[in-house]
Amino acid sequence: MEKIQHSEVEVKGLKLHVAEIGTGSKAVLFLHGFPEIWYTWRHQMIAVANAGYRAIAFDFRGYGLSQQPAEPEKETMFDLVHEIVGLLDALNITKAFLVGKDFGAMPGHLTTAVHPERVAGIISLGIPFMLPGPSVVESHLLLPKGFYITRWREPGRAEADFGRFPVKSVIRNIYILFSRSEVPIAADDQEIMDLFDPSTPLPPWFSEEDLATYASLYEKSGFRYALQVPYRSINVDVGLSDVKVTIPSLLIVGEKDYVFKFPGMEDYIRSGAVKNFVPDLEITYIPEGSHFVHEQMPEKVNQLIIEFLDKLSL
Repeated sequence: MEKIQHSEVEVKGLKLHVAEIGTGSKAVLFLHGFPEIWYTWRHQMIAVANAGYRAIAFDFRGYGLSQQPAEPEKETMFDLVHEIVGLLDALNITKAFLVGKDFGAMPGHLTTAVHPERVAGIISLGIPFMLPGPSVVESHLLLPKGFYITRWREPGRAEADFGRFPVKSVIRNIYILFSRSEVPIAADDQEIMDLFDPSTPLPPWFSEEDLATYASLYEKSGFRYALQVPYRSINVDVGLSDVKVTIPSLLIVGEKDYVFKFPGMEDYIRSGAVKNFVPDLEITYIPEGSHFVHEQMPEKVNQLIIEFLDKLSL
């Protein structure tokens, strides 16, 4: 960990916090989800660097130590596509591998579809190719009104819910809820934070030190941007149709990931329907894998990532 170098890189007028390790000629850019940050990729960064790659993870705009845009409420997933390409430009990287987890897979797939010349291969954890817009809500997010995404999309509601607790407690609560295999759904008289039982310990793969690192970064950024991108902008049409990801792709699915239980999600993946959009797709299932499979089983995930990268050439 002490060999990971940190810097500020200006992209599209915002200073982004960037972490790097490794000096290989082939770059791997890691894209975090929520409630994560660059640090979520610590195990993978070290492993791919040791395998001869240049590993780069960063805090998306509005997250952690990266600057906030002037008007977060106007942002969409497509702003992160511009950011990914802009970061590659700023780092003088012509072509890279992308690894996206949770919502980070969505701008990763969009970047790959719109700028295929910049991406040598893409790996996604938990989230298959999905085009942001009304159809993703209709296909996979029609759940009871207490569904956490529905609640967090409601202006002001998550802010009031989260505001009852210190940032560290909010991260702890969400991390534990998301580690389970059940979809987080609150009753009418509950908020999402009320689903958390304070006696529940952190998962064995996530230490108090890890939690403190996550929390320190969200104490800096707050949750304003995270609630906008992905949650409050996920139904915004990005203006694309007939989109395909034609480059080699790997989807790693933890079968205990609650996202796998979203309406239609398991069938979309297992039936091969996702390959209508990503024809050159390998799918690997990890039976006991959770939403945080890369932290839960880092050696297994690292092996899958490195084997995939080694098969491809830039």
